[in-house]
Amino acid sequence: MMVDKNKSRVRLAILSVAGLFILFLMLMNFKFSESISKTIDIPEKTDSIDFALPDSNISQAIYLNLKSAIAVDNNSGKVIYCYNAANIRPVASLSKLLSVMIIYDKYDPDTIIEISKADSYRSSRSVFRTGDRVKAKDLLHAALLRSDNRATRALARTVSGSIENFVKEMNQRAEKLGLEDTKMYDPTGLDQRNCSTAADCARLINTVIKNYPEIAHISSLKKYNLKPVNRKRTKRLINTNKMVFSKYNVIAGKTGYIIESDYCLVTVLENDRGEQVTIVVLGAPGPKTRFREARRLANYAFGQIG
Repeated sequence: MMVDKNKSRVRLAILSVAGLFILFLMLMNFKFSESISKTIDIPEKTDSIDFALPDSNISQAIYLNLKSAIAVDNNSGKVIYCYNAANIRPVASLSKLLSVMIIYDKYDPDTIIEISKADSYRSSRSVFRTGDRVKAKDLLHAALLRSDNRATRALARTVSGSIENFVKEMNQRAEKLGLEDTKMYDPTGLDQRNCSTAADCARLINTVIKNYPEIAHISSLKKYNLKPVNRKRTKRLINTNKMVFSKYNVIAGKTGYIIESDYCLVTVLENDRGEQVTIVVLGAPGPKTRFREARRLANYAFGQIG
């Protein structure tokens, strides 16, 4: 009988210690979860560069073959060049800069997303096929570097539940950022109603630089390799922004093209003296013209600063 009583006491002691240990783990887990929840809160975003758009064009010094443009000294906020910079125009895939800001705030980079038939609509040049299963961070690289529309749609519907909800968030964000002449109808820029101005695009790219350094970094890469998790072949992405191969250091950038917008570019460049200028080119008649005029405008702008 004494043996049985001793065994019962031992069991009781063991259970008591185990209970205390479990309680300790629960308290520690609560504290850990609380700390994690604080770290993933979306931070308050700071304003972009502040510049005042002149009442008239400042474009007599250099002729550029395009519909609209602006060059801003990022250090002083001085507008060095502007031509029709307040004119509202289709901006094609420059829209993706606004899209990736929203995506980045909400996404898990290691989430696996499957490319759907809806994602593939009107995007035949994508590097992805319907059924590809891809990490979200790789889709983000594809959206920025190759302007991949399937990647952009897949990310947008994943983070917001639907494309319609995502577009609402795009317009809410544009309003919050003070982009008064920017209106979005889809996340990719294929919709010709996605419109903005050269001035708003300059503010948008600088918001990316100040508040989303990783997005800026991705957009400045020359190339990136990825592989869908259910495929064997590695895919190489080459940046559509050919300014990354110029003499200037690209801090961030994005290209865009649909028939209605012609060829577009927004980029922030840095020279070997550490000076930075924002360059926006909208409505160039050809892809080579877009980059030629961007280089000419950058050369002129840096010359004015120096």
